[in-house]
Amino acid sequence: MIKYCFALDLKDDIKLIEEYKKYHQKIWPEITDSIQSAGIENLEIYLAGNRLFMIMKVNDSFSFEKKTAMDLANPKVQEWENLMWKYQQKLPFAKEGEKWVLMDRIYQL
Repeated sequence: MIKYCFALDLKDDIKLIEEYKKYHQKIWPEITDSIQSAGIENLEIYLAGNRLFMIMKVNDSFSFEKKTAMDLANPKVQEWENLMWKYQQKLPFAKEGEKWVLMDRIYQL
């Protein structure tokens, strides 16, 4: 299994952060289905202040291109992403159109 780690910021507003956390306590079932059908076997999101850290473990059927195409073709995923953007803000160094930024591992024990 391959592991990817990503970072993204939330808007620095306590009320918005709490709302974001509530949405993630009960993810829409269509979002869970889209994650699993893309070959993502485990996905965790952590929060420190307003910084999000996501760990994604994928199987051999996963590809970023496949996941992007599936998401673009899924109206419920698009609705979710648009809703989440109310709470999220891109990292200052993110590329144009990039939301979650793939992190480089710099150490492993």
